[in-house]
Amino acid sequence: MKHQKYSILLLLLFTLGSCHHLLDVKPHTFSSGDNYYQNEGQFLRAVNGAYGSLQELYTADYFWPMTEMIADNTNYQFDASDRGAQQREEIDEFLITSTNNYVNNTWNMLYRNIMEANVIIDRIDPVEFPDEALKARYKGEAQFLRAFQYFHLVRLFGPVPLVVNEVEDPEGAFMEGRASVEAVYEQILADVNAAIASLPESYSGADIGRATKGAALTLLGEVHMTLHNFDEAAAAFGQVVDLGYSLLPNYADNFNPAFKNNAESVFAIQFDAGLQTEASNFIFMFGPRNAKDELIGFPGTLGGSNIPTPSIYRAYEEGDARRDASIAMFSDASNAGFEESKAFDGDIPFIQKYYHPPFLEDGRANENWPVYRYAYVLLMLAEALNETGTGDPYPYINAVRKRAGLDPLSGLSKEAFREAVAHEQRVEVAFENHRWYQLLRTGKAVEVMTEHGIEEKARLNRLSDASYTIQPHKLLFPIPAREIRLNGFEQNPGW
Repeated sequence: MKHQKYSILLLLLFTLGSCHHLLDVKPHTFSSGDNYYQNEGQFLRAVNGAYGSLQELYTADYFWPMTEMIADNTNYQFDASDRGAQQREEIDEFLITSTNNYVNNTWNMLYRNIMEANVIIDRIDPVEFPDEALKARYKGEAQFLRAFQYFHLVRLFGPVPLVVNEVEDPEGAFMEGRASVEAVYEQILADVNAAIASLPESYSGADIGRATKGAALTLLGEVHMTLHNFDEAAAAFGQVVDLGYSLLPNYADNFNPAFKNNAESVFAIQFDAGLQTEASNFIFMFGPRNAKDELIGFPGTLGGSNIPTPSIYRAYEEGDARRDASIAMFSDASNAGFEESKAFDGDIPFIQKYYHPPFLEDGRANENWPVYRYAYVLLMLAEALNETGTGDPYPYINAVRKRAGLDPLSGLSKEAFREAVAHEQRVEVAFENHRWYQLLRTGKAVEVMTEHGIEEKARLNRLSDASYTIQPHKLLFPIPAREIRLNGFEQNPGW
């Protein structure tokens, strides 16, 4: 049975990138050959390749459905003539099975990225560097990336295989089965703490966009938030505050390609439309299907996915500047053919955050994907302080509200503040792949998504009675059937 221990992530053929710029790695791969990893330049290219794999994850059409579209912020524009996206739509409706290709692809991509980090971490120590601090930084970047990938995996799948060394042959893959959630988090914390110790506070020149100490501290804080270690979370976020980040005066500038890697950006996936393989493509996936050249300026296909729901549109308070910076409306007579337009008086909403024309005609856009912004740090810090009952959470939440044009909060009970900061997080980082994780860690997923399902089925005739049946076991995705078959894993309960 050993020959069955193959998984897609172990069948990749690695080749070399040749340039030093963080983005300029063509293709997004790196070598794992025995004769490589002999000097500083080779490790630089390997680390760049590991960042390049994050680009692939965030531009693929299977990751954001599992982190944003599954929640109540977005759904999809149904097109009866195109059923190629059905498995993605099943994620939104909680109708997936263990053979869902989007679930399988996310699993494979995350483990492939972990394998890349493992190679770097395992091979770097014996190699002499002229600058030992740079050597420590490269290792810290790989440790940050590995922790980042495992943090996604454990929240999406629960107990998962914990592979922390280079796998040299298929028989060595997943030998020990699935590790406990506790063991995975222990490894995440070990990696991110090691990264904090070796990463710089900032970069310059071509290195801008790499993981910093602030990014690692923010990851540490979010991990502790997820584990309900609120004292530790507050301490981590407090250190981020001390690093000198600041809110941009204009919320919309966070997403404008003209202001990339600004004072509010803690960590973002880097893209560049000027490089053939480094462009982003979000509007081409998220724009209304019938908008085509009217929205993007040339004939093309738009995906109609991640469409804002009436729920998120209503969530913004009167006068909140973030709504129009986050959501735009496409108005056209052709909207009448789509049921989703009825809730918006004939318009179809789309995510404004990722819409900055003009676009290159081969389908290249220039937005970075924001992973951690300082505003989110402030809101999580406010939440942590409220939960611990130590410190004043109001300056942090009110700074974010002031930027949005809203009045400050004061005098709330602990429970009322908990609800207020949850609401603030929802609208502040809408469409940035945080909503599902927020619902999970606050224990609100079943309640919120059940109510959301009732509303969706009331307005969309295409939904079946089985849609949005939110059972507790569905808060974890199923282990892909392929992995069950090849590696003998036990399936998550209920699937």
